[in-house]
Amino acid sequence: MGVRKDLKQAKQRTDLLDRVHVEVVKDADGIVREARTPALAPRATTGSIADLPFVNATEAPAAVVLRRDDHHGNWRPVTATAFAREVTAVAKGLIAAGLEPGGRVALMSRTRYEWTVLDFAVWAAGGQSVPVYATSSPEQIEWIVRDSGARIVVVETAENADAVATATARHAQPPHVWQLDEAEGAGEEGGALAQLADLGRNIAEGEVTRRRAALTPDTPATICYTSGTTGRPKGCVLTHANLHAEAANSVELLHPVFKEVTGQVASTLLFLPLAHILGRTIQIACLMARIELGHCPSIKPAELRPALKQFRPTFLVGVPYLFERIHATGRATAERIGRGASFDRAHRLGVRFATAYLEKFLDRGPGPSPALYAAWALYDLLVYRRIRAELGGRMRYAISGGSPLDRDLNLFFYAAGIIVYEGYGLTETTGAATIVPPLRPRPGTVGQPVPGTAVRIAADGEVLIKGSIVFGTYWNDPAATDAALVDDWFATGDLGALDEDGYLTITGRKKDILVTSGGKNVSPAVLEDRLRSRPPVGQCIVVGDNRPYVAALITLDPEDVTHWLYVNGMPADTPPAELVHDPRMRADVQKAVDYANQAVSRAESIREFRLVEGSFTEENGLLTPSLKIKRHRVTAAYAAEIDALYGA
Repeated sequence: MGVRKDLKQAKQRTDLLDRVHVEVVKDADGIVREARTPALAPRATTGSIADLPFVNATEAPAAVVLRRDDHHGNWRPVTATAFAREVTAVAKGLIAAGLEPGGRVALMSRTRYEWTVLDFAVWAAGGQSVPVYATSSPEQIEWIVRDSGARIVVVETAENADAVATATARHAQPPHVWQLDEAEGAGEEGGALAQLADLGRNIAEGEVTRRRAALTPDTPATICYTSGTTGRPKGCVLTHANLHAEAANSVELLHPVFKEVTGQVASTLLFLPLAHILGRTIQIACLMARIELGHCPSIKPAELRPALKQFRPTFLVGVPYLFERIHATGRATAERIGRGASFDRAHRLGVRFATAYLEKFLDRGPGPSPALYAAWALYDLLVYRRIRAELGGRMRYAISGGSPLDRDLNLFFYAAGIIVYEGYGLTETTGAATIVPPLRPRPGTVGQPVPGTAVRIAADGEVLIKGSIVFGTYWNDPAATDAALVDDWFATGDLGALDEDGYLTITGRKKDILVTSGGKNVSPAVLEDRLRSRPPVGQCIVVGDNRPYVAALITLDPEDVTHWLYVNGMPADTPPAELVHDPRMRADVQKAVDYANQAVSRAESIREFRLVEGSFTEENGLLTPSLKIKRHRVTAAYAAEIDALYGA
C-alpha cells in the first residue's frame, strides 16, 4: 500500500516533516486560542505573478508545464516556451483591444486551458482579471461587470455571450465581448485567443515587457466576487503579493515532501471552477513549481471519470462532493453485480483499519491487528483497487476544501491508498488559510495555518485569520471592509476550535446557528455535511430556528435515484412525486439521517425530515456556483414544506 509506505518513509525523514513549527497560544483556562505558522517562502518584494510564464521560459524552456486536451483522449504537452509565447500574443491583443494598465477584464468560462492563458495575459498586459462563473445569471453578470468596471469580457460560448449582452444592455457603455468558442464547428484556434493574437500583431513585445515590469507585489491582480450566500456578492481585491504568498507557501509546504517521499513527477487535473479562488491559486502554484497541469471543464462524475483515467494525475484538489460521488458510484457498481454488502463491509473495515494505522503512526496505539491487516488485503483486491482505478491509478494524495469532508469517508479513502488532506479558506484569504500538513493526517480537522498565517478563535468562537494571504479591501465597499477587518484580522463568520497542536476544526457558520424554541443552539453544518455523504441524499437543509425541534428538507441525488430504481425493480421513469413518498426510499434516507444524528446530542438531532421533488441547483438560484446553499432562498422557496414539518 503506497500510502503506508509513504508514511513509514516520512517517519524516517524528520527533516522534511519538521520544517514547520506551529506556535500555539492558550488563554488562562488552558484553551488554545491562537495558532501561528512561520512563512516558508520569503515575501515578494519585486515583480508580480505575471512574471511566472516568462521565468519558466527562461529557466526551463523545454519543461512541460501544461497538458492540453485535444478532445480525442490525448493530452498534448505545452512547454514553458510555448506557453509564454501564447501569453504574450494574447496580451498584445488585449492591449490592441483597448486594455489600459489597471483595467479590468472579466473572464466567464468553465475550467479550460484558454482560461489560464487569458489570466496570465491580462496580468502581462498590466490588467486585472475579474472571474465570472459560467453559470451566472444575467443579474449576477450585470452586477459584477458594472461594479468592477470591466470594459472587456471574454466568454466561453454563444449562450454566455447572449447572457452578457442581456445583462449589460442598459449600461451606458456595454463591454466588448470576445468568445472562446466562436462558432459552431469552429476549430479550437478559431475563437477569442486566435482573434486577439491576430489583433495584436502590430503591438511591440516591448510594450508587454514594459507593462509587466511596472507591476509590483502590491498591485491589485484580480477582483474575485464572493459567492453571495447572504446577499449581493462583494468584490475581494487580491494583490499579486496575496497570490504569491498563497501559492509559494503552499508549494514549499507540500511539494518537497511529496516529491521526496513518493518519487513521482507531480501532475494534477484541475476541474474546480477557475472563477473560484482555490482553482486560481492551484493553477498559479502548479506553474510556480512546474507541476504538469491539465484542465477538465466538469466535476460531474460521468464527465470527469474518463478524463481522470486518461490524464492519470498524481494528486487532486477537489470538494467533498467529488469524494462523496466516487464513494457512491463504487457502492452502486458493487450493488449492480450483487456485492453491495461486500462494499459496505469494506467501508466499515476501511474506517477501522485507517483509524488503527493512523493511531500507530501518531504513536497513540498498537496499530491494526494481523487479522485486520489480512482483511484489509482482501478488500484491497475486491474494492479499494477499483477506487484507485477510478481516479486514474496513480493518485496518492488529494486536497479537499469548500466544506468539511465526512471523517469516515476520509478514512475510507485512506484505506484505499489515498490520503485526503483537508483545508479551509475563503475568497478573502486567497484560498486555503489552513491545511493538514503533509504526511501528518488528522481526519476531522482542516489542518494547521498555512505558513505565514495565524488563526485565532474569538470569544464567541468565530475564526479570525491574519497574514499575507488576507485581502486588503472590498472593491467599492469601505464599510464592508471595515466590518470584516479589525487590526488586520479577518473575521470569517465561521465557528471553530483549535487543538493542542494548532489543528483547526470548523464547527459551523456563525450566521447559520439555529436556536430552537427550547433555547438549544444547533449548528446545521455538521448534520448537513454528514447527510450529504450518504446516498441517496443529494442536497439538504437543516431547519429549526424558533421551532420546537430540528428537522430537514432533503432532495435526492439523480444518479443515486437511477441506481435505486434499478435495484428495487422499479421503472426508470417513476414519477418523482411517487418516489418521495415510497416507504422504501424513506427508509433508506432514514439511515442517512440516523448517521447524521450520531454526531450530535439528542436535543440537536433531526426529528423529522421531508423529501422534496427536484433539486437545489445553481440554475434555480438555490445553490452558489461553489455548491453552497443559499439558505434564505431555500427557506423562502420551501416555506410551506417547512411549516408542514411542524404540523403548521
